[in-house]
Amino acid sequence: MKGASAIGIVGAIVLILTAGIMEGVDPSALINLPSMMIVFGGTCGAVFAGVGMKQFLLIPKMYAMAILEEPRRAAERIPTLVGFAERARKDGLLALEEEIEQIEDPFLRKGMQLVVDGTDPDLVREILENEIDAMAQRHKDAWMVFQRAGALAPTIGVLGTVVSLVHVLGNLSAPETLGPMVAGAFMATLYGVGSANVVYFPIAYKLQFLSEKEVEERQLIVEGIMAIQAGDNPRIVQEKLISMVPPAERGGLDRNAGRGAGADDVAQTAKAA
Repeated sequence: MKGASAIGIVGAIVLILTAGIMEGVDPSALINLPSMMIVFGGTCGAVFAGVGMKQFLLIPKMYAMAILEEPRRAAERIPTLVGFAERARKDGLLALEEEIEQIEDPFLRKGMQLVVDGTDPDLVREILENEIDAMAQRHKDAWMVFQRAGALAPTIGVLGTVVSLVHVLGNLSAPETLGPMVAGAFMATLYGVGSANVVYFPIAYKLQFLSEKEVEERQLIVEGIMAIQAGDNPRIVQEKLISMVPPAERGGLDRNAGRGAGADDVAQTAKAA
């Protein structure tokens, strides 16, 4: 579902605010501009210092990706790979050359081009697996930015609270103002802990999940390409690739999908009876 991350984050914030209001908290008391500057400005500065300009500028794009992008479905690649296997078995690997330019996925197109060019199978696997490793590392560099922000924000929030408490302790001669000043001091901790656990960590986890799903998809593509190059029977290619997909995602690809969960166990039980 597109936008699930945004719905979750907004929902969490709304529920937290609602609970606070139910406890008698004045919503306007939750707005403290100095605390916001310390926490969000300090977190941005610390993250920028840790990852550099290039990675820092990717943050808006990563936010959009986490909120809008859907996880890859490896099962959707199986019909295409099985079709290539059928064509290769019928007309030979060179017959696939005319179809390569129509492949939209650069990774699949590259793998099939290597196969058609007659590249050694071990070298094909090595090249494609290196591509997967490099992609996973790039993705890790992206979601680790939010992981670092989540780790830094609470600490900077505590720092902001300490700064505010220094001001509070310097004004003990006015006891009537101590309550509001102490409450304001702890707003920095609230912002730090809240932003880390409601925004930064969830975004990091979503990006990591998207990366894992793309890695799974590419691993399936590699196995399909290797089976095509080996000249495996298309039915065997299909069964091999289906076995790499979770049962819930197989849909009509699985010949046994209509039997329902636990069909084997029911059959065995009936025989035993």
